[in-house]
Amino acid sequence: MPTIFSANSSSILVDGEPLEGLHSLAFRVVTEREDIRAIGSDERIDVSFGLRTVQGELVVRSASPKLNQLLEGRTGFQLVANLSKSKGIQTTDQAATYAFDQCFLESKSFGMDAGGTALTTYVFSSTRMRVE
Repeated sequence: MPTIFSANSSSILVDGEPLEGLHSLAFRVVTEREDIRAIGSDERIDVSFGLRTVQGELVVRSASPKLNQLLEGRTGFQLVANLSKSKGIQTTDQAATYAFDQCFLESKSFGMDAGGTALTTYVFSSTRMRVE
C-alpha cells in the first residue's frame, strides 16, 4: 500500500521557521553523467557519474518576506519538509522528513491570473537532500 502524504497536515520549515502561505514544493535530484563509448561501436560500455545537486521550487501565495530577504542577501539556509499522512479526518504519525542542506535561492518569478491569488515561485538549489 503506498504512503500518501497530505499537504494539509505537512509543514515546511526555513531555518527552523514555518513557511507561511506555501502553495507547493517540487524538487529533483540531478546527477551529471557521461557515457563512455566503445571504440568502433555505437553503444556505450559504461557510465561515469559526477556532481549531484538538488534543484527545487517553492510556490508561495502572494510573497514570502523571509524568502525575499534570503534572495536579496544571497544567504544560505536549510529547508526541512515534514511530510505527514492523514487517514480520514485524523492525522497519523509523521511519515517522512526531507532535509535540504546548504540551500541558496537562485531566482523568483511572480504570476497572477484573473481568477486566483498571486503566486510567487522561488527557485532554489541545494547541496544535498537527506531523508530522515
